[in-house]
Amino acid sequence: MGIIYVMIVVSLVVALGFLGAFIWSVKNGQYDDDYTPSVRMLFDDEKPKQNKSDN
Repeated sequence: MGIIYVMIVVSLVVALGFLGAFIWSVKNGQYDDDYTPSVRMLFDDEKPKQNKSDN
């Protein structure tokens, strides 16, 4: 019966750890732009400039 109390405490510590990590990442701007990365591969890259000596 005592192991149940230990498991509850451990699970609460782990859950609070994940909640703290999530709040920290939101405050540091990890989720500011969630649209651009998903469509970035659709944008054309700029063509590299060729030197006249490369021809």
